Amino acid sequence: MLNSPFIKVLKIDLTSRRFQIEEREDLIPYLGGVGVAMKLLDEEIDYNQDPLDPCQPIIFAIGALSTIYPVITKTVCAFYSPLTGNLGESYAGGRLAMALLYSGYHAVIIKGRADRPVYITIGSRDVRIKNADPLWGTTVEEAGRYLREKEGKRGVRSILRIGPAGEKMVRFAGINVDTYRHFGRLGAGAVFGSKNLKALVVSGDNYYPIPEPHFKTYRQVYREIYKQVTSTEIMEKYHGLGTPANVLPLNDLKALPTRNLTAGSFEFAEELSGEAFAEETLVRKMACVGCPVGCIHIGQYRTMFDQYSHEYASNALSYDYEPIYALGSFIGTRTKAEFFRLLEKVENYGLDALSTGVLMGWMTEAYQNSLLKEEEIGTSLDFGYTEGYLKVIENLIHSENDLYQTLRLGVEAAASRYGGLDYAMALGRHEMTGYHTGYGAVLGQAVGARHSHLDNAGYAVDQKYSIEDRDQFVDAIFHEEVMRCLLNSLIICLFARNVYTMETIEKAFQAIGRSISKEELSSTSRRILKLKLEIKTKMGFDFRKLRFPRRFFETEYHGGRMDPQIMQDLLNRYIMRVEKLMQE
Repeated sequence: MLNSPFIKVLKIDLTSRRFQIEEREDLIPYLGGVGVAMKLLDEEIDYNQDPLDPCQPIIFAIGALSTIYPVITKTVCAFYSPLTGNLGESYAGGRLAMALLYSGYHAVIIKGRADRPVYITIGSRDVRIKNADPLWGTTVEEAGRYLREKEGKRGVRSILRIGPAGEKMVRFAGINVDTYRHFGRLGAGAVFGSKNLKALVVSGDNYYPIPEPHFKTYRQVYREIYKQVTSTEIMEKYHGLGTPANVLPLNDLKALPTRNLTAGSFEFAEELSGEAFAEETLVRKMACVGCPVGCIHIGQYRTMFDQYSHEYASNALSYDYEPIYALGSFIGTRTKAEFFRLLEKVENYGLDALSTGVLMGWMTEAYQNSLLKEEEIGTSLDFGYTEGYLKVIENLIHSENDLYQTLRLGVEAAASRYGGLDYAMALGRHEMTGYHTGYGAVLGQAVGARHSHLDNAGYAVDQKYSIEDRDQFVDAIFHEEVMRCLLNSLIICLFARNVYTMETIEKAFQAIGRSISKEELSSTSRRILKLKLEIKTKMGFDFRKLRFPRRFFETEYHGGRMDPQIMQDLLNRYIMRVEKLMQE
């Protein structure tokens, strides 16, 4: 996208097996990434049809600065979420952003439904739709191994694929990206499944050099950013222990959701801490293409498959804080080995780890309260009972009884039918994330455009601002939501959000010959958030109908217990800021 006068969009129709290419000058003001993806989504979506109707699009887009500077490594995936019935927006790293750039495309739109299982290959000179019959029904790992052998082209190549969860259209199925990254949450994998699309393979060999007149300045700015990324404390945490470093501090704050948020601290937190994982399981650190940090932590664990001859298999899995919380403390998992067993099953089936864990937390409590029966579940359940949870994960894929058909719709749908909404931990119909830090974490996920903690970092607002000044508190959440629309249009890894200030972004553009002021950047980010909210409204979203499960107000955090009336007041103040934005 380097100083291109247009955004090059590839549109693929699986029904007709045809594709076309558009060069869109009108998309340049949206910068790329989520800005372009939202504009295309609004154009292509049918608001009157189900999210899994074949006519619905799934869109991938890279940013205006993708791969040009350090840690600008992400690709956005935009779709109509089958989980929430609202905006679907997810991000993944790996090699995809560079592969798309080198293939020559800035955005890809996939619509329609193939008459049989297929996968798509995109290259610099061709686009092909290929038979995926042999792949249908395979796990994520098996599909990846097959495609690597079949397609070759190691290097600037990215492989996206779904597992059986996506094929079954489980509403919280994800898309695996290059083995260790994911388009998780919100059900992008189910959208692939609804299209009979097993995988997408992207590669390219185009070349985009920095223009000679700008190269000296570019190199200087690049070095300044690189130094901040690698030689300061800003990102040291992510290379060191990675996000699992959060486990013990959050546990000490009573902010680690435990046993379906009946508690905020976990007596086995030391066993599941970042320190313990690093000391006992860490074998490798990896980085996305274009990132010098190396925040992907790979742990290894062994499983015995022949107890008489002591035969073991070694398994390598990427671990992060969020899966550790969801498949760990939230369901009472006590050891790293048990956690890895659960994670491996979730990964191979292509399920979202957070939604799966939160769903199983609700199931456990619903079972204890006699809302669910053992014969329906296929097992008894208790917090910490790993064998039961492994059976649930199996049944999410293989069982066809009424219970599991409902469970595939997510925890909100399940609790709406079977009861237990007060402890069905979802906000905006999206399963909660791993922060019980206070009002900011709950409000931030509830009002976020995709109902994620990554929309506005409400958990961080809890640590920086006092709830006593409610306007300042809400302003901080709203401001961060706006700022992240800019970061996600470029698309900068949010781990580097404190590196890429407005001043740095302005300088980065100038160094490659594009003049765009801080004021223009700010205006663009507000326009993108406004577009997101317009899309959400067309999808039927209403801030005033948000539900806050009672459990949030029953379980203490480090500040005591939250007050539902204060939460409602904060929501009302946020709505006022949204209404002001929509009038601009």
